Amino acid sequence: MAELKTVFFDVGNTLLFPTRPVILKSLYQRNLAPTLEQWHGIERSTKKAFDEIMLHGAADHGFWFMFYTRLLAELGISHELLRDELVNATRMSSNWCDIRPGTHEILQRIGVRYPLAVISNADGKIAAALERCEMADCFASITDSGILGCEKPAVAIFQAALRSMNAKPEESLYVGDVYSVDYLGATRAGMQAMLFDVSGAYRELNVPRVESLEELEAHLLP
Repeated sequence: MAELKTVFFDVGNTLLFPTRPVILKSLYQRNLAPTLEQWHGIERSTKKAFDEIMLHGAADHGFWFMFYTRLLAELGISHELLRDELVNATRMSSNWCDIRPGTHEILQRIGVRYPLAVISNADGKIAAALERCEMADCFASITDSGILGCEKPAVAIFQAALRSMNAKPEESLYVGDVYSVDYLGATRAGMQAMLFDVSGAYRELNVPRVESLEELEAHLLP
């Protein structure tokens, strides 16, 4: 394996997490408040189902469509308009403002050794979201699918990000949370890859993975 020289990050469910009180406002108004464990449980099952579909061809619906279909079913609700409202709210980068303690400091420490960059499937506003969360200064490049017009797992978005950093794929690591989109997309582009698996969806998968930035830091800065 080539010496690592550059680290690229996904954003959603890796650096920034959903602001659940905002995104789930419509559920809270109905006195329905899924617990974090319920949320992670749905995330685990959705990722496995989504990956299976992606491995056999493009999914008919996006990840969050599948996620909220499952969540509402668990809550005993059949409401297409509510599902679509939740999906749309989740797809807005401005609604991803939940930051784990120490995130900025860990990125700064990793950034002392490795140049850092972002590759995100987003709405064209991920740079603004990172700026608002006082994290944009950690990254030398931000590649947003909403601006580029190409989404992960397509190799082209990884190649564009690599060019922006003048980085070689075999000397670059990509850290993201969805196996079929992030891990396979990056490795198909010739990059090293690691799953960021907070919910534990991929504990049984034999690939490099971490469950926190602290664990990633220990791996990158032993």
